Order: sequence, then structure tokens, then C-alpha cells
Amino acid sequence: MSKTRAIALIREGKVPPDRRVVFTPQQCREIQERFDVEVLVESSPIRCFPDEEYRAAGVQLTAERPDADIYLGVKEVPIDQLVPNKTYLFFSHTMKGQAYNRSLLQAILEKQICLIDYEALVDERGKRVAAFGYYAGVVGAHNTLYAFGKRTGLIHLPRMKHLHDYAEARDFYESMDMPPIKVVVTGTGRVGKGAVRVLKDMGLEEVTPEAFLADQDLPPSCFTVLGAEHYVRRRDGGPFVKREFYSNPSEFVSTFEPYTRRADVFINAILWKDEAPAFFTVEEMARPQFRIRTIGDITCDIAPRSSVPSTLRPSTIQDPVFGFDPRTGQETEAYQDDVIDMMAIDNLPSELPRDAATAFGAAILEYVLPDLIADRPSPMIERATITKGGQLTERFRYLQGYVDGQDF
Repeated sequence: MSKTRAIALIREGKVPPDRRVVFTPQQCREIQERFDVEVLVESSPIRCFPDEEYRAAGVQLTAERPDADIYLGVKEVPIDQLVPNKTYLFFSHTMKGQAYNRSLLQAILEKQICLIDYEALVDERGKRVAAFGYYAGVVGAHNTLYAFGKRTGLIHLPRMKHLHDYAEARDFYESMDMPPIKVVVTGTGRVGKGAVRVLKDMGLEEVTPEAFLADQDLPPSCFTVLGAEHYVRRRDGGPFVKREFYSNPSEFVSTFEPYTRRADVFINAILWKDEAPAFFTVEEMARPQFRIRTIGDITCDIAPRSSVPSTLRPSTIQDPVFGFDPRTGQETEAYQDDVIDMMAIDNLPSELPRDAATAFGAAILEYVLPDLIADRPSPMIERATITKGGQLTERFRYLQGYVDGQDF
């Protein structure tokens, strides 16, 4: 029986290039076996799964952009590569009115493209059904300990980008002797769980926040994980209620300071809102009792609107660490005595693309694809659709001023 619909995995066109892909070769084969769908793959010289693996899985490759009903990519598609009147899925980075992608959204509307954003694919409870966050946590924790090792000479880690997959990283961890180190992690979601996996695989022991702060013996190499209840409190001294913090974060103040006197390393993996308090101030970072000298800010919101005031900019996979001098509030060379080292890469899963793509593709295949190829769009697909027929959908009408060139 001939396939009635075609979906295409497009070549990533954004610079710098991204090696991730939405579906692995084996997932493409599974799609063709389970659904009345043909999968087409646009040839790519940089994809983490080479063309030969797709060809071996029985997937059709094309040298040019194929003619398909639905195009799936990872990062923003360059404007000159957009095909009019098609359906696209990718991370558009337009939902917050990002100025650097205004022209992209304008072009999508002009070309009457149906844009579905992965970030907006949520279930009825508002929980995202597919994300790369777990592997952001994995790579972020690895890179943070890499930076700690560069500062101290006590750990010698390879770069994650040079490893085939996480299994190779885990094999390396088993050969390590972890020195004394105390790590505090903020965030209990996907990103935080990825970071915790790495710390455990490296041999660090988890302790409670209370034990971490207490004057008692701790394992030489240990970490603790903080939920919001451990690092903020109500301004009025009332009891902490999580839903109140997430709905009215401006009513809370930071209580993170005691951890800055105990930890060597801080890994930040929270979802932060502008109204929420920062963990600490630059002035506090300059005090002698501020012990932390390595920060992995996986959240990577940029100061001054950030949970970590020393995140002055994103770092890069090529140059992952910069220094922050709390006496001046300025960027400087990393690994100096009075400097705090910052790891703030904003595309961390790209360092572990095969694992990240496999997990992401499995979620899209299971929870999104059946709805995507159905005759009628499901509520989940409708919630994630930003544009259709040359118009913003009702849920995203708030972006109209942004599209018209106004400040967001």
C-alpha cells in the first residue's frame, strides 16, 4: 500500500550548526512500519546519525529539500529555506517575543506556514511532552565538573563533545577517583534529574539539604538537591506554598546564602521567572565567606534578568568557561584565585546529540506523531500551533505587536 502522507527530517541550517535530529534511523523505520507515513530525510554532512545509518534502516534520503506534508527540524529554519504553505515543527524561539527572531516569525506568516513549536507541546496539565532538558542537565553537570577540574587540577575529564555517547562517559567515570568536593544543585525537574545522574555516576553521595548545612561529618564527595522550599521564603514570613511561589514569585526572597558558605560548586537547573529573586547578589559573591568558585548555570538566563548575577552571557561549546570577577562585576579570564568560573552554555544537549535525539524522538513518536498525522488536529497540537493560514492563532495573539515591530 502506498504511503498517504510524507514527513521530512530537514537539514539543520542555523549557524553554528546543530548535530541533533528529531528521529533516529531506527525510529524512522518504526514510523514507516507503524503508520501510513513515508519518512524522507534530507542529506546532512553534520548530523549525529550519518546518512548511511538512515539508508541502512530503509529510509529514503534526498540531496535537496524533499516535497513533504510536514517538515521537522530542531533549531530555527533560515528564512530563505522555508517552503510556503507547509507545516513545520521546530524550536522557533519566538514565544517570548525574542527580537532576534522577529523577522523569522514575520516570514512564516507571510509564507502562510503552519508553525508548531515543540516548546508549546504540552498535555492537559501544562506539562511538556518532549524536551531536551534531561540531557542539558547531563552535559551541564559534566561540564561544570570539568571546569572544577581545570581550576583545581583534581579531576581530568574529557569534553563530552568528544565522546560517542553517555555510555562512554559513564565508563570513564568508573575509572575516576573523585576528590573531596561539595556540590549544591537547584532544580528537581528534567534538567536537575540529568545533573543528578551524572553526579551519582561520578561517585558523589547525595545528602539532604539539612545535612549539607549541619555541622556534622559529610561524605568527602557529596551533593544536595534543593527544591524551591529550600532556597526561598515568603517576604511576610508566612508558610511556603509551592503554587504560590510559582504564581507570585515576587512575594519571596532568597534563602540560598548558607549554601554559598558550604559548597565548592553550584549547578543551577531551575525554571526561573523575572519576578523571582536571584540566588545571591554580586556584593555577596565578593565576600570572603562566599566559597563557591565554580558555577554551572544550565538555566542560562542572562544578567541582569537572571537567577545568577554572574551569567553575563552564554558561553559556547568551543569555549565553555569564562571568569567573573565579583569585585568589579566584569568578565575576566577563568581559573584565577579571586575569580568565579562560569559554565553557561545554552545549547548543552548538542554535545551529546545521539542520546539527546534518541530520547527526544521517542517522546515525539509516542505522544505527538499520532496526533500530528491525524485527520483532525488534537487539542495538544492546536495548543502548540503558533501560526496558521497567515495568522497568529488565538493562543498566540499576544505576539501581534511583536510581529508589527513593537518592543515586546
